Amino acid sequence: MSGGSAPRLAPPPVPIRTERLTLRYITSDDLDALRYYQDPEVCRYLPFAPADDAALAKRVGLMTVRLAPSVPDDVLSLAVVHDETLVGDVMLRLRTRSDDQSPPSVAEIGWAFAPSYAGRGFATEAATALVQLAFDHYPLHRLIAHLDPRNVRSAALCERIGMTREALLRQDWPEPDGTWTDDLIYGLLRGDWPTG
Repeated sequence: MSGGSAPRLAPPPVPIRTERLTLRYITSDDLDALRYYQDPEVCRYLPFAPADDAALAKRVGLMTVRLAPSVPDDVLSLAVVHDETLVGDVMLRLRTRSDDQSPPSVAEIGWAFAPSYAGRGFATEAATALVQLAFDHYPLHRLIAHLDPRNVRSAALCERIGMTREALLRQDWPEPDGTWTDDLIYGLLRGDWPTG
């Protein structure tokens, strides 16, 4: 898609504070805290292999400039912080718009968390805040999440935040080893969200 002539969207109201968390922009100082992207278990169901040091530095560099998405394929990357410790990150990727004059109306959400902070409800709290931001700040009609169907924890998270399982695309995503994996799609409409 071309950039079209749709107006740029305003930057989102970051940081976002919830009961226990702060969602803020990622900085280069977060590199060490984001080393969970080097953990094979964390990356097991993500669409990329565990990062070596160079790949991690590149990934973090990209995340630090993902501040104000406005057109399709722009991304917002936010660190999830609990008691001044980065425990995970969330992302919002703008996708489809109805025409070249309109801002995107569909976006994808995603998340990754350090294993040492699993099971404490941080992912649910952060994802809920991200959905609220998505519908409050952006003129979105719909949110989607793409999952490896073996990732039962992320599927359960999608359901906890009100998303609906919508499709299973068989052998839709290439793995680094040359095999193919399925793509499980969850969706959430603005009208499904309690304050949408």
